[in-house]
Amino acid sequence: MTARQGNVAKDALPSPFPEGWYFVTSRKALQKERLIQKTWMGENIVAWSDDSGRVCVADAYCPHLGSDMGPATGGCVRDGRLVCPFHGFEYDTTGQCVATPYADPPRTAKLQVYETHEEAGLIFAWWGIGGREPQWQLPEDALDQTGWSGLSFWKARFPGHPQETAENSVDLAHLRYIHGYDNVERVGMKVDGPYLWSCFNFRTVRRIARFGRLTLDLTADTCVRGLGYSFVQTHEHTIGLDMRIWILAVPVDGVEIELWIVMQVGEIRSPGRWLVGLGFLPIKFRAPIMNKFLAPFQHNDVLQDVVIWGRKRHMTRPRLARSDGEIMPFRYYCAQFYPERGEVEQRLPDAPSVTVQ
Repeated sequence: MTARQGNVAKDALPSPFPEGWYFVTSRKALQKERLIQKTWMGENIVAWSDDSGRVCVADAYCPHLGSDMGPATGGCVRDGRLVCPFHGFEYDTTGQCVATPYADPPRTAKLQVYETHEEAGLIFAWWGIGGREPQWQLPEDALDQTGWSGLSFWKARFPGHPQETAENSVDLAHLRYIHGYDNVERVGMKVDGPYLWSCFNFRTVRRIARFGRLTLDLTADTCVRGLGYSFVQTHEHTIGLDMRIWILAVPVDGVEIELWIVMQVGEIRSPGRWLVGLGFLPIKFRAPIMNKFLAPFQHNDVLQDVVIWGRKRHMTRPRLARSDGEIMPFRYYCAQFYPERGEVEQRLPDAPSVTVQ
């Protein structure tokens, strides 16, 4: 083994599939496609819903004789049941085989299903260490959608790891250097088991074609619940603009991840500035238009990070500067999501405090 190979092994993250909740699809996409198949957490899965709206996320292989039940093979949803293209076995959203064309369904024919959770039309499934049950939950309270725009979706796929993308929630130094944000100021960070909150203020300047420059003063309040779920609530102080941004990293095959950016804008009743005629528009049109206007800027910021994420090496013992702040507390937070937790903690320096006020 060469010295370089040895360093790669020493600095590798312990598992490409940390425990947690990971995005699968949206309710809207499921209603449109009826049956969705994808590689998720290294597994071939399918997702569908029955006539009552109950969602099932399950392994794509039929327990009868192993057929792939995805749409490319001929699998389909009929009367809310997943139908195997090989012998016509039918499965309900509990994963149980409930009918076959020629005989009573075998009781032992049951799909491996994943527990699901839905938030604002986003469907997540739980990936547990050794198949164990969920160790924590995503938010149970439904988000009030009154006055909010619809969701916009954007996806990038690249070699990466969800810990590296989630680390941006505490890496404030890169906001200045890569994205050109000004006046970046930490408000605080707090950890409580699998939940992490990080808040900071910043200023950014956006160029608007034919309209010059727009300066935004923002507060970003981020809630991280495991490494597949970051929810950012952003408030712009001069316009009076509120945004919700979900940053959802999903391991695909152990090498690549899909990073989904889902965004919506809140109702703007009394804009603090007459932004490009915003105040002249009927209120119901303001949030959707601002969502379409701001989404490309958000996507561009993420693409700047993707260039780094897709080519970087994880440094187990980074040589940090004072300005790096809470990188190591974040790493200790992450250790709980791996089956090799004890090994991970041994490889880290002495644990610092994980609460920064």
